[in-house]
Amino acid sequence: MTDQPEEPNSADASPAPAANEPPPLRSVHTSNLPQMFAQGNFSLLVTTYQAGKLVILRNDKGVLNTHFRNFHKPMGLAIAGGKLAVGCNIDIWEFHNVPAVCQKLDEAEENKDTGFKHDACFLPRRSHTTGDMQIHEMAWVAGELWFVNTAFSCLSTRSDINSFEPRWRPSFVSELVPGDYCHLNGLAMRDGHVRYVTALGETNQPGGWRDNKRDGGLLIDVDANEIITRGLSMPHSPRWYRDQLWILESGNGGIGTIDLATGKYQEVAQLPGFTRGLSFLGPLAFIGLSQVRESAVFSGIPLVERLEERTCGVWVVNIETGETIAFCRFEDAVQEIFAVEVLGGCRFPDLVNHDAELIGRSYVLDDKALADVPENLRADAT
Repeated sequence: MTDQPEEPNSADASPAPAANEPPPLRSVHTSNLPQMFAQGNFSLLVTTYQAGKLVILRNDKGVLNTHFRNFHKPMGLAIAGGKLAVGCNIDIWEFHNVPAVCQKLDEAEENKDTGFKHDACFLPRRSHTTGDMQIHEMAWVAGELWFVNTAFSCLSTRSDINSFEPRWRPSFVSELVPGDYCHLNGLAMRDGHVRYVTALGETNQPGGWRDNKRDGGLLIDVDANEIITRGLSMPHSPRWYRDQLWILESGNGGIGTIDLATGKYQEVAQLPGFTRGLSFLGPLAFIGLSQVRESAVFSGIPLVERLEERTCGVWVVNIETGETIAFCRFEDAVQEIFAVEVLGGCRFPDLVNHDAELIGRSYVLDDKALADVPENLRADAT
Protein backbone atom coordinates (compact mmCIF):
# COMPACT_ATOMS: atom_id res chain seq x y z
CA MET A 1 0.00 0.00 0.00
CA THR A 2 1.15 3.56 -0.72
CA ASP A 3 2.34 5.17 2.50
CA GLN A 4 -0.11 7.96 3.31
CA PRO A 5 -0.69 9.66 6.67
CA GLU A 6 -4.12 9.28 8.23
CA GLU A 7 -6.30 12.25 9.06
CA PRO A 8 -9.65 12.55 10.88
CA ASN A 9 -12.68 13.13 8.70
CA SER A 10 -14.86 16.20 8.98
CA ALA A 11 -18.21 14.82 10.11
CA ASP A 12 -21.48 16.73 10.23
CA ALA A 13 -21.96 15.94 13.90
CA SER A 14 -20.07 13.60 16.18
CA PRO A 15 -20.40 14.78 19.78
CA ALA A 16 -19.53 12.56 22.68
CA PRO A 17 -22.42 10.17 23.31
CA ALA A 18 -24.55 10.51 26.42
CA ALA A 19 -25.49 7.53 28.51
CA ASN A 20 -27.47 4.90 26.57
CA GLU A 21 -26.86 6.69 23.25
CA PRO A 22 -25.24 4.99 20.26
CA PRO A 23 -21.51 5.55 19.69
CA PRO A 24 -20.44 8.56 17.59
CA LEU A 25 -19.99 8.51 13.82
CA ARG A 26 -16.23 8.79 13.44
CA SER A 27 -13.79 7.98 10.68
CA VAL A 28 -10.25 8.62 9.47
CA HIS A 29 -8.82 8.78 5.95
CA THR A 30 -5.53 8.80 4.13
CA SER A 31 -4.37 12.31 3.31
CA ASN A 32 -4.52 11.73 -0.46
CA LEU A 33 -8.20 10.75 -0.62
CA PRO A 34 -9.76 14.25 -0.67
CA GLN A 35 -7.37 15.24 -3.46
CA MET A 36 -8.59 12.27 -5.50
CA PHE A 37 -12.14 13.51 -5.09
CA ALA A 38 -11.17 17.04 -6.13
CA GLN A 39 -9.12 15.98 -9.14
CA GLY A 40 -11.70 13.45 -10.35
CA ASN A 41 -14.68 15.76 -9.65
CA PHE A 42 -16.71 13.12 -7.85
CA SER A 43 -18.06 12.04 -4.48
CA LEU A 44 -19.11 8.68 -3.05
CA LEU A 45 -22.37 7.30 -1.74
CA VAL A 46 -22.16 4.52 0.85
CA THR A 47 -24.94 2.61 2.61
CA THR A 48 -24.72 0.95 5.99
CA TYR A 49 -27.85 -0.99 6.94
CA GLN A 50 -26.35 -1.84 10.32
CA ALA A 51 -26.08 1.85 11.31
CA GLY A 52 -29.14 2.94 9.29
CA LYS A 53 -27.27 5.57 7.28
CA LEU A 54 -26.60 6.76 3.78
CA VAL A 55 -23.14 8.30 3.92
CA ILE A 56 -22.01 10.95 1.42
CA LEU A 57 -18.22 11.19 1.22
CA ARG A 58 -17.10 14.53 -0.23
CA ASN A 59 -14.05 16.77 -0.29
CA ASP A 60 -14.20 19.66 2.19
CA LYS A 61 -11.13 21.90 1.82
CA GLY A 62 -8.76 18.96 1.67
CA VAL A 63 -10.50 16.98 4.42
CA LEU A 64 -12.94 14.21 3.67
CA ASN A 65 -16.41 15.21 4.90
CA THR A 66 -18.70 12.36 5.98
CA HIS A 67 -22.29 13.53 5.60
CA PHE A 68 -24.92 11.20 7.10
CA ARG A 69 -28.61 10.78 6.23
CA ASN A 70 -30.91 8.44 8.15
CA PHE A 71 -32.76 5.57 6.47
CA HIS A 72 -34.31 2.35 7.75
CA LYS A 73 -31.75 -0.34 6.87
CA PRO A 74 -30.56 1.10 3.53
CA MET A 75 -28.84 -1.39 1.22
CA GLY A 76 -28.96 -1.21 -2.58
CA LEU A 77 -28.28 1.98 -4.56
CA ALA A 78 -29.05 2.69 -8.21
CA ILE A 79 -27.88 5.85 -10.00
CA ALA A 80 -28.78 6.93 -13.52
CA GLY A 81 -28.38 10.52 -14.65
CA GLY A 82 -30.10 12.63 -12.04
CA LYS A 83 -32.06 9.75 -10.49
CA LEU A 84 -31.09 7.89 -7.32
CA ALA A 85 -32.93 4.92 -5.82
CA VAL A 86 -32.30 3.64 -2.29
CA GLY A 87 -33.56 0.18 -1.28
CA CYS A 88 -34.56 -0.03 2.38
CA ASN A 89 -36.17 -2.45 4.80
CA ILE A 90 -39.72 -2.39 3.42
CA ASP A 91 -39.61 0.25 0.69
CA ILE A 92 -37.71 1.90 -2.14
CA TRP A 93 -37.07 5.64 -2.14
CA GLU A 94 -36.48 7.52 -5.38
CA PHE A 95 -34.68 10.89 -5.40
CA HIS A 96 -34.06 13.33 -8.24
CA ASN A 97 -31.27 15.86 -8.45
CA VAL A 98 -32.75 19.37 -8.37
CA PRO A 99 -29.73 21.70 -8.75
CA ALA A 100 -31.83 24.84 -8.20
CA VAL A 101 -32.23 23.86 -4.53
CA CYS A 102 -28.46 24.09 -4.00
CA GLN A 103 -28.74 27.84 -3.46
CA LYS A 104 -31.12 27.25 -0.56
CA LEU A 105 -28.64 24.81 1.00
CA ASP A 106 -25.81 27.31 0.64
CA GLU A 107 -27.90 30.07 2.25
CA ALA A 108 -28.80 27.77 5.14
CA GLU A 109 -25.12 27.05 5.81
CA GLU A 110 -23.71 30.58 5.51
CA ASN A 111 -22.97 30.75 9.24
CA LYS A 112 -20.89 27.58 9.00
CA ASP A 113 -18.44 29.36 6.71
CA THR A 114 -17.77 26.23 4.68
CA GLY A 115 -16.67 28.21 1.65
CA PHE A 116 -18.32 25.60 -0.56
CA LYS A 117 -21.24 25.70 -2.94
CA HIS A 118 -23.38 22.59 -3.24
CA ASP A 119 -23.49 21.34 -6.82
CA ALA A 120 -26.23 18.69 -6.47
CA CYS A 121 -29.28 18.22 -4.27
CA PHE A 122 -31.36 15.05 -4.35
CA LEU A 123 -34.99 15.55 -3.33
CA PRO A 124 -37.51 12.73 -2.70
CA ARG A 125 -39.86 12.17 -5.64
CA ARG A 126 -41.38 8.76 -4.99
CA SER A 127 -41.64 6.02 -2.36
CA HIS A 128 -42.84 2.49 -3.10
CA THR A 129 -43.70 -0.02 -0.38
CA THR A 130 -42.39 -3.49 -1.19
CA GLY A 131 -42.66 -5.39 2.06
CA ASP A 132 -39.60 -7.10 3.53
CA MET A 133 -37.85 -8.54 0.47
CA GLN A 134 -34.28 -8.10 1.77
CA ILE A 135 -33.54 -5.86 -1.21
CA HIS A 136 -29.88 -6.13 -2.19
CA GLU A 137 -28.29 -4.64 -5.32
CA MET A 138 -30.27 -2.47 -7.73
CA ALA A 139 -29.92 -1.00 -11.23
CA TRP A 140 -31.78 1.24 -13.65
CA VAL A 141 -32.45 -0.63 -16.92
CA ALA A 142 -33.88 1.54 -19.70
CA GLY A 143 -35.67 3.66 -17.11
CA GLU A 144 -37.00 0.64 -15.21
CA LEU A 145 -35.76 -0.14 -11.70
CA TRP A 146 -34.49 -3.72 -11.28
CA PHE A 147 -33.39 -5.15 -7.94
CA VAL A 148 -32.27 -8.36 -6.29
CA ASN A 149 -35.20 -9.70 -4.28
CA THR A 150 -33.21 -11.86 -1.89
CA ALA A 151 -36.14 -13.09 0.21
CA PHE A 152 -37.92 -14.45 -2.89
CA SER A 153 -34.68 -15.64 -4.58
CA CYS A 154 -35.34 -13.70 -7.77
CA LEU A 155 -34.73 -10.55 -9.79
CA SER A 156 -37.66 -8.14 -9.65
CA THR A 157 -38.78 -4.78 -10.96
CA ARG A 158 -40.74 -2.07 -9.24
CA SER A 159 -44.49 -2.12 -9.80
CA ASP A 160 -47.10 0.64 -9.80
CA ILE A 161 -49.67 -1.78 -8.35
CA ASN A 162 -48.00 -4.78 -6.72
CA SER A 163 -45.24 -5.13 -4.15
CA PHE A 164 -42.92 -6.20 -6.97
CA GLU A 165 -42.89 -7.88 -10.37
CA PRO A 166 -40.77 -11.10 -10.47
CA ARG A 167 -38.66 -11.16 -13.65
CA TRP A 168 -36.11 -13.98 -13.29
CA ARG A 169 -34.95 -16.63 -10.84
CA PRO A 170 -32.23 -19.29 -10.88
CA SER A 171 -33.13 -22.57 -12.57
CA PHE A 172 -32.53 -24.52 -9.36
CA VAL A 173 -35.14 -22.49 -7.40
CA SER A 174 -38.55 -24.07 -8.09
CA GLU A 175 -40.99 -21.71 -6.38
CA LEU A 176 -41.63 -18.08 -5.51
CA VAL A 177 -41.69 -17.93 -1.72
CA PRO A 178 -39.98 -15.65 0.84
CA GLY A 179 -37.50 -18.29 2.00
CA ASP A 180 -34.09 -16.85 0.95
CA TYR A 181 -33.17 -20.16 -0.70
CA CYS A 182 -29.82 -19.17 -2.22
CA HIS A 183 -29.13 -15.66 -0.88
CA LEU A 184 -29.15 -14.03 -4.29
CA ASN A 185 -27.38 -10.71 -3.69
CA GLY A 186 -25.43 -9.01 -6.51
CA LEU A 187 -26.12 -8.04 -10.11
CA ALA A 188 -23.97 -6.84 -13.00
CA MET A 189 -25.12 -4.90 -16.04
CA ARG A 190 -23.70 -5.63 -19.50
CA ASP A 191 -24.82 -4.15 -22.83
CA GLY A 192 -27.69 -2.34 -21.18
CA HIS A 193 -29.33 -5.19 -19.28
CA VAL A 194 -28.82 -7.36 -16.19
CA ARG A 195 -26.46 -10.14 -17.28
CA TYR A 196 -24.77 -11.68 -14.19
CA VAL A 197 -25.80 -12.35 -10.60
CA THR A 198 -24.14 -13.77 -7.50
CA ALA A 199 -25.62 -16.12 -4.90
CA LEU A 200 -24.26 -17.86 -1.81
CA GLY A 201 -25.55 -21.36 -2.50
CA GLU A 202 -27.14 -23.67 -5.08
CA THR A 203 -30.10 -24.80 -3.00
CA ASN A 204 -33.86 -25.17 -3.27
CA GLN A 205 -34.88 -24.96 0.37
CA PRO A 206 -35.34 -22.08 2.81
CA GLY A 207 -32.00 -20.82 4.08
CA GLY A 208 -30.22 -23.74 2.45
CA TRP A 209 -27.24 -21.61 1.45
CA ARG A 210 -26.12 -21.40 5.09
CA ASP A 211 -25.00 -25.04 5.12
CA ASN A 212 -22.13 -24.40 2.70
CA LYS A 213 -21.46 -20.69 2.97
CA ARG A 214 -17.67 -21.13 3.16
CA ASP A 215 -17.28 -22.10 -0.50
CA GLY A 216 -20.76 -22.64 -1.93
CA GLY A 217 -20.94 -19.30 -3.75
CA LEU A 218 -22.01 -18.98 -7.38
CA LEU A 219 -21.80 -16.66 -10.36
CA ILE A 220 -24.73 -17.11 -12.76
CA ASP A 221 -25.29 -15.98 -16.36
CA VAL A 222 -28.84 -14.57 -16.38
CA ASP A 223 -29.34 -14.83 -20.16
CA ALA A 224 -28.49 -18.54 -20.27
CA ASN A 225 -29.61 -19.23 -16.67
CA GLU A 226 -26.43 -21.25 -16.25
CA ILE A 227 -23.84 -21.29 -13.50
CA ILE A 228 -20.48 -19.93 -14.68
CA THR A 229 -18.49 -20.37 -11.48
CA ARG A 230 -18.91 -22.50 -8.36
CA GLY A 231 -16.81 -22.74 -5.22
CA LEU A 232 -16.65 -19.03 -4.37
CA SER A 233 -16.63 -17.82 -0.77
CA MET A 234 -19.67 -15.59 -0.20
CA PRO A 235 -19.39 -13.62 -3.50
CA HIS A 236 -20.92 -10.15 -3.90
CA SER A 237 -20.96 -7.13 -6.21
CA PRO A 238 -20.29 -8.50 -9.73
CA ARG A 239 -19.43 -5.72 -12.20
CA TRP A 240 -18.71 -5.63 -15.94
CA TYR A 241 -15.93 -3.07 -16.36
CA ARG A 242 -13.26 -2.57 -19.02
CA ASP A 243 -14.42 -5.71 -20.85
CA GLN A 244 -13.85 -7.84 -17.76
CA LEU A 245 -16.15 -9.36 -15.17
CA TRP A 246 -15.10 -8.28 -11.69
CA ILE A 247 -16.35 -9.78 -8.46
CA LEU A 248 -15.78 -9.54 -4.73
CA GLU A 249 -15.04 -12.83 -3.03
CA SER A 250 -16.21 -11.46 0.28
CA GLY A 251 -15.50 -14.52 2.40
CA ASN A 252 -11.81 -14.14 1.56
CA GLY A 253 -11.79 -10.34 1.67
CA GLY A 254 -10.80 -10.29 -2.00
CA ILE A 255 -11.44 -8.59 -5.32
CA GLY A 256 -10.74 -10.36 -8.60
CA THR A 257 -11.89 -11.23 -12.10
CA ILE A 258 -13.74 -14.17 -13.63
CA ASP A 259 -12.51 -15.84 -16.83
CA LEU A 260 -15.80 -16.37 -18.66
CA ALA A 261 -14.33 -19.16 -20.78
CA THR A 262 -13.24 -21.27 -17.83
CA GLY A 263 -15.17 -19.79 -14.89
CA LYS A 264 -11.92 -19.42 -12.97
CA TYR A 265 -11.61 -16.68 -10.34
CA GLN A 266 -8.33 -14.74 -10.36
CA GLU A 267 -7.65 -12.65 -7.27
CA VAL A 268 -6.28 -9.13 -7.84
CA ALA A 269 -6.08 -7.94 -4.23
CA GLN A 270 -6.87 -9.12 -0.71
CA LEU A 271 -8.13 -6.59 1.82
CA PRO A 272 -8.57 -6.42 5.63
CA GLY A 273 -12.35 -6.83 5.74
CA PHE A 274 -15.44 -8.46 4.28
CA THR A 275 -15.54 -6.97 0.77
CA ARG A 276 -19.02 -5.85 -0.29
CA GLY A 277 -19.93 -2.84 -2.44
CA LEU A 278 -17.91 -1.97 -5.57
CA SER A 279 -17.69 0.97 -7.95
CA PHE A 280 -15.06 2.05 -10.49
CA LEU A 281 -13.56 5.28 -11.79
CA GLY A 282 -10.69 5.03 -14.26
CA PRO A 283 -8.12 2.54 -12.91
CA LEU A 284 -9.52 2.81 -9.38
CA ALA A 285 -11.88 0.43 -7.59
CA PHE A 286 -13.76 1.77 -4.56
CA ILE A 287 -14.53 -1.21 -2.33
CA GLY A 288 -16.65 -1.40 0.79
CA LEU A 289 -15.20 -3.31 3.76
CA SER A 290 -17.16 -4.63 6.73
CA GLN A 291 -15.91 -5.88 10.08
CA VAL A 292 -18.50 -8.72 10.18
CA ARG A 293 -19.20 -10.26 13.54
CA GLU A 294 -18.21 -13.88 14.14
CA SER A 295 -21.86 -14.89 14.22
CA ALA A 296 -23.66 -17.88 12.78
CA VAL A 297 -23.73 -16.16 9.37
CA PHE A 298 -20.04 -15.35 9.19
CA SER A 299 -18.38 -18.05 11.27
CA GLY A 300 -16.17 -20.53 9.46
CA ILE A 301 -15.31 -18.34 6.47
CA PRO A 302 -11.64 -17.84 5.47
CA LEU A 303 -11.60 -14.11 6.33
CA VAL A 304 -12.56 -14.70 9.97
CA GLU A 305 -9.86 -17.35 10.25
CA ARG A 306 -7.27 -15.12 8.55
CA LEU A 307 -7.91 -11.92 10.50
CA GLU A 308 -8.81 -11.63 14.15
CA GLU A 309 -9.46 -7.88 13.74
CA ARG A 310 -11.34 -6.78 10.62
CA THR A 311 -11.86 -3.30 9.24
CA CYS A 312 -14.88 -1.27 8.08
CA GLY A 313 -14.64 1.49 5.48
CA VAL A 314 -14.00 2.21 1.82
CA TRP A 315 -10.71 1.06 0.30
CA VAL A 316 -9.30 2.37 -3.00
CA VAL A 317 -7.41 -0.18 -5.10
CA ASN A 318 -5.55 0.36 -8.37
CA ILE A 319 -6.93 -2.51 -10.46
CA GLU A 320 -3.90 -2.41 -12.77
CA THR A 321 -1.43 -3.13 -9.95
CA GLY A 322 -3.59 -4.52 -7.13
CA GLU A 323 -2.14 -1.88 -4.79
CA THR A 324 -4.22 -0.15 -2.12
CA ILE A 325 -3.62 3.56 -2.59
CA ALA A 326 -6.09 5.18 -0.17
CA PHE A 327 -8.85 4.44 2.31
CA CYS A 328 -11.52 5.87 4.58
CA ARG A 329 -11.88 3.80 7.74
CA PHE A 330 -15.06 4.00 9.83
CA GLU A 331 -14.88 3.61 13.60
CA ASP A 332 -17.35 3.06 16.43
CA ALA A 333 -20.93 3.27 15.09
CA VAL A 334 -20.40 2.06 11.50
CA GLN A 335 -19.30 -1.57 11.30
CA GLU A 336 -20.84 -2.92 8.10
CA ILE A 337 -21.07 -1.53 4.55
CA PHE A 338 -23.33 -2.71 1.77
CA ALA A 339 -23.24 -0.43 -1.29
CA VAL A 340 -20.56 1.92 -2.64
CA GLU A 341 -21.31 4.11 -5.66
CA VAL A 342 -19.24 6.79 -7.39
CA LEU A 343 -21.28 9.95 -7.98
CA GLY A 344 -19.46 11.40 -10.97
CA GLY A 345 -19.62 15.11 -11.71
CA CYS A 346 -20.89 15.90 -8.19
CA ARG A 347 -18.23 17.46 -6.01
CA PHE A 348 -20.32 18.48 -2.99
CA PRO A 349 -23.80 16.93 -3.19
CA ASP A 350 -26.52 16.65 -0.59
CA LEU A 351 -29.64 14.53 -0.16
CA VAL A 352 -32.67 15.88 1.66
CA ASN A 353 -35.10 13.37 3.11
CA HIS A 354 -36.24 14.67 6.50
CA ASP A 355 -36.18 18.46 6.16
CA ALA A 356 -39.93 19.08 5.86
CA GLU A 357 -39.49 22.85 5.62
CA LEU A 358 -37.05 22.73 2.71
CA ILE A 359 -38.97 19.99 0.88
CA GLY A 360 -42.24 21.81 1.55
CA ARG A 361 -41.11 24.99 -0.18
CA SER A 362 -39.31 23.37 -3.11
CA TYR A 363 -41.67 22.80 -6.05
CA VAL A 364 -40.45 20.96 -9.14
CA LEU A 365 -42.26 22.04 -12.32
CA ASP A 366 -41.72 21.48 -16.02
CA ASP A 367 -40.68 24.38 -18.24
CA LYS A 368 -44.19 25.02 -19.54
CA ALA A 369 -45.65 25.38 -16.04
CA LEU A 370 -42.65 27.37 -14.83
CA ALA A 371 -43.25 29.97 -17.53
CA ASP A 372 -46.50 30.88 -15.76
CA VAL A 373 -44.78 31.48 -12.41
CA PRO A 374 -43.89 35.14 -11.71
CA GLU A 375 -40.17 35.82 -11.94
CA ASN A 376 -39.86 36.87 -8.30
CA LEU A 377 -41.33 33.53 -7.10
CA ARG A 378 -39.26 31.19 -9.21
CA ALA A 379 -36.66 30.65 -6.48
CA ASP A 380 -39.10 28.24 -4.83
CA ALA A 381 -40.52 26.76 -8.05
CA THR A 382 -37.53 24.95 -9.51
